[in-house]
Amino acid sequence: MSTKSNKIAFQGEPGANSHLAAKAVHPELEPLACATFEDAFQAVSEGRARYGMIPIENSVAGRIADIHHLLPDSGLSIVGEHFEPIHHQLLGVKGASLPKIKAVMSQTPALGQCRKLIREMGLSIITGGDTAGSARAVAEKGDPTLAAIASRLAAEIYGLQILKQDVEDEHHNTTRFVIMAKEAEEAPKGVPAVTSFIFRVRNVPAALYKALGGFATNGVNMTKLESYQLDGSFTATQFYAEVDGHPEDKPLRLAFEELEFFSSMLKILGVYPASPFRAKKAAL
Repeated sequence: MSTKSNKIAFQGEPGANSHLAAKAVHPELEPLACATFEDAFQAVSEGRARYGMIPIENSVAGRIADIHHLLPDSGLSIVGEHFEPIHHQLLGVKGASLPKIKAVMSQTPALGQCRKLIREMGLSIITGGDTAGSARAVAEKGDPTLAAIASRLAAEIYGLQILKQDVEDEHHNTTRFVIMAKEAEEAPKGVPAVTSFIFRVRNVPAALYKALGGFATNGVNMTKLESYQLDGSFTATQFYAEVDGHPEDKPLRLAFEELEFFSSMLKILGVYPASPFRAKKAAL
């Protein structure tokens, strides 16, 4: 190990799905729980953590709120990606049983991903800050009528029992994470790569259409394009995009040249190896 930190930061409490993702990708690093995404970014920026494990989108719930605003201003680079299958467990204190449960606590996205169970059991909903924090709260309350929706790891950490396993509505439920670092770790040429970037188009007619034309004419596959507002404006002025390939590859280099011509700003956030999950899903 070098003199760099031996920690990997994530948002949430111990036992969160981000904790699971951190353990899956870097089991050799010590997980560092952070209260907010900003705190996780700051831990990496200050050198208290080598990497940050940041969720960016979910196959059921869509993109994670605020992340696209935070990524460009973090000063960090995306150095990898990870797709974590999300399996929610219904957890209760020792002695609890399914017939006793009257209410369930978890964060809003997790509750939304388990609507069928909640409706079938007629449970009241209590919104928690995150899944692991909800598990901790249920353990502290000791109420056999209150359950949490959280991970198996949370059950182990907080001494809860699994009343019903894998209660998510969709079993393809997967969260994509990006791995952030203070210094860029660019993917080597020759390996399947993803390039993430942000840009703003010039204020001229059909600027976006023209800016993106280079990707089509050069055969570059754009896998993501999302717009979001800046400075309270209701005009979509900034875009977050991802493409297959490396900027040193001729097709992508030419596409970026065309994009720059029609853009007022272009910033590459990371060039990193594509997860094997992508090829697996494409083969199905």
